[in-house]
Amino acid sequence: MGAQLRVYRQKIKSAQTTKKITRAMELISASRIQKAQARVAASTPYSDAITRAVSAVASYSNVSHVLTTEPERVDRAAIVIFTSDRGLAGAFNSQVLRESEELAELLRSQGKEVVYFLIGRKSVGYFSFRRRDYERSWIGGTDNPEFDTAKEVADAVLEAFLRDSADGGVDEIHIVYNRFVSRITQVPVVTRLLPLEVVEAEEEAAPSGKVEVFPLYEFEPDAETVLDGLLPVYIESRIFNAMLQSAAAKHAATQKAMKSATDNADKLITDYTRLANEARQSEITQQIAEIVGGADALSSSK
Repeated sequence: MGAQLRVYRQKIKSAQTTKKITRAMELISASRIQKAQARVAASTPYSDAITRAVSAVASYSNVSHVLTTEPERVDRAAIVIFTSDRGLAGAFNSQVLRESEELAELLRSQGKEVVYFLIGRKSVGYFSFRRRDYERSWIGGTDNPEFDTAKEVADAVLEAFLRDSADGGVDEIHIVYNRFVSRITQVPVVTRLLPLEVVEAEEEAAPSGKVEVFPLYEFEPDAETVLDGLLPVYIESRIFNAMLQSAAAKHAATQKAMKSATDNADKLITDYTRLANEARQSEITQQIAEIVGGADALSSSK
């Protein structure tokens, strides 16, 4: 009984140590979510405005541009996967990797060769463990993304898109990342980044019931030059926004996972404490029985 009691006490101590660590990580993630949410909120309007501007130029100019024109034949497609550098975030990384695998299978079924651009140590480790090839990777800084990294990724994918597929280029680019919805929900998102899917502008009814008339656009010096200037900025803003969304989702997933781990540690401590009390009670009962038995033996011998 004494040995069993020591085992339970050691397990209680281990669970208490684990609880301190997971509780600290939960609080750290909770404090980082606020800043990550603020960065997402600051980036999203700019990204949306750039998207509207590019759509406006493409819709009203009727110009054929390489970044907005559907290719006649798609031979190679690129997938940019956004994961984190560290784990302890529940299904955060696995659901992105699962979505990317499903997308890759769909593209291959369409006769397209798939190449990968990886962001985060988890995706790099996933591909390295399986000895699978990828074009480029970026690690470090996924918890606090920098615009310089987003620009480097945008330049790499844009260069691959502008290069002919016969020379190692790609005909279309997809991004897969986790979008931050709330502290509880993070949704994996799959988006085709290039060629840009332009939705033709239409007249829409305003909230008052009146028809909103879109303004006429004039392009200076010309629409193609405007597109040349806007589209790289569009790619950079979309990739940076995806990195910020992924970072915020990562902190939320870590907080949720660490909250669950802390609750499990509490449950283990409660269970092991009950078992330790039962073991201690059994040990005391056995000691009392031995004392009573010894006293009876002494009294009977007299």
